[in-house]
Amino acid sequence: MKKGIKLATLLVAALASACTGNREVRENSVDEKPKVRLALVTTRPVEQTQEYTATVEAEVTNHIAPSMPVRISKIYVEVGDRIGKGQKLVQMDAANLKQLELQLDNQRTEFSRIDELYKVGGISKSEWDAANTALEVRESSYTNMMENTALLSPINGIVTARNYDDGDMYSGVQPVLTVEQIVPVKLIINVSETYFPKLVRGAPATVKLDTYPGEVFEGKITLVHPTISQTTRTCPVEIQLDNRDIRVRPGMFARVTLNFGTEDRVVVPDLAVVKQPGSGDRYIYVYRNGAVTYNKIELGRRIGHEYELISGIENNSQVVIAGQSRLADGREVETENN
Repeated sequence: MKKGIKLATLLVAALASACTGNREVRENSVDEKPKVRLALVTTRPVEQTQEYTATVEAEVTNHIAPSMPVRISKIYVEVGDRIGKGQKLVQMDAANLKQLELQLDNQRTEFSRIDELYKVGGISKSEWDAANTALEVRESSYTNMMENTALLSPINGIVTARNYDDGDMYSGVQPVLTVEQIVPVKLIINVSETYFPKLVRGAPATVKLDTYPGEVFEGKITLVHPTISQTTRTCPVEIQLDNRDIRVRPGMFARVTLNFGTEDRVVVPDLAVVKQPGSGDRYIYVYRNGAVTYNKIELGRRIGHEYELISGIENNSQVVIAGQSRLADGREVETENN
């Protein structure tokens, strides 16, 4: 019995000793200052270049079609044909035009008779005006019919779509042809309102196309839209490529780079940037007087292994680039140099 009491006493003492030891380890662990590595960050001029994606578009797109349903007599061009302004592309059925031409001839004859009567006082001025108006209406109808019978190209360009064949009845659902001007071509990008004051017509733009890897095409800003989208806070901007060799075609994927000059920015190593879990916020620990503070930052452009900062860190700050996992705002630390 005595032996059992002694054994229990020893077990209680051992447990008490173990608890005390664990408490001491925890206290020492809490008191131990995390060791961090620091880097000095400074302000330097940073090029303010921005890249945008876009799809190449024709400078002008025209849909060739008559204003009313009519049978197609002849289409003179095929998809891919280069055409000139004023070139005849389609001949529509001319039966209605011939009928209207006969009506116009009769109207002109009738007006000549009325005009002679008016000159000798045979009719009133109001009757002459009515006859003249009727003739002008008939002439306008004839001109309109002519334009809708022989369809001409309004631009220099290339045929990119043909939706009918000779003899088809034009239904009005699709144009007979689509003609696009691709010398030059354009790209439309959406630029943040931050850069709106720096957008200038005629300013250069660099364009890269996935179709031609490694090549750079020079463009220019030709149009800056005067308003900012309330939804996206961006401004549409048109970039033009002269495309004299016609290598660039509508539909190609492009990357456009604009250079807005330089700004003095704090630049930090990418190792210093900490992403807050569950959000898109970024932070940096700044070291000052033996402790660190948790500073929210706004990132700019990535430059190799560094980031440009829009805000959040002052010039000549010391930032933590290693050891962040054990840190918290206001925590005292030791540096590797101490």
